[in-house]
Amino acid sequence: MGMKIYTRGGDKGKTSVIGGQRRFKDDLRVEAYGSVDEAGSFIGLAISFLDEKRDQDIRELLLQVAQTLWDVGADLAAPFDEQGRYTYRTHEEVVSALEPLIDRYKEEADAVSQFILRAGTKGASAIHVACTVVRRAERQAVAVMQKEEIHMPALQYLNRLSDLLFVLARAVNARDEHKDIVYKNSTEVF
Repeated sequence: MGMKIYTRGGDKGKTSVIGGQRRFKDDLRVEAYGSVDEAGSFIGLAISFLDEKRDQDIRELLLQVAQTLWDVGADLAAPFDEQGRYTYRTHEEVVSALEPLIDRYKEEADAVSQFILRAGTKGASAIHVACTVVRRAERQAVAVMQKEEIHMPALQYLNRLSDLLFVLARAVNARDEHKDIVYKNSTEVF
């Protein structure tokens, strides 16, 4: 029969974080890893819109990102444990590995000097949505950090990931010859 999906454990508005501690479902930590989960869902949606052949590189990259987001979410779900019973999964290497990818995919689209609207093809638009959700998760992780300790590489990964997703969305639009739409009231900012 398999695992039961419903446990009734959350019927009173609480959930368990890693280590067994019960927290309200609107707890900052729960909100942060919930937003990471949401970003992963939008990444899955974006993958479904991308061309299987032409965008195979981006599809594979986004699948790896989705895998890493599970690690980031787990790390955000793990309150600091002085006994070291939890081994964090997000390492500094995954953060630094995003930087050359940002540089690589930035080159596929025309240089931008003004803000652009988050729009374009279905794939690019879904990546833009994932980017904004990652930015929300980052803000929520910062809010957690002001109240209790968090695993810093998880926060740093979210920061770099939002940059990567922005350039990937622009690259997808460029591959589809879909011009970015400049925000009409934008001054030169880049």
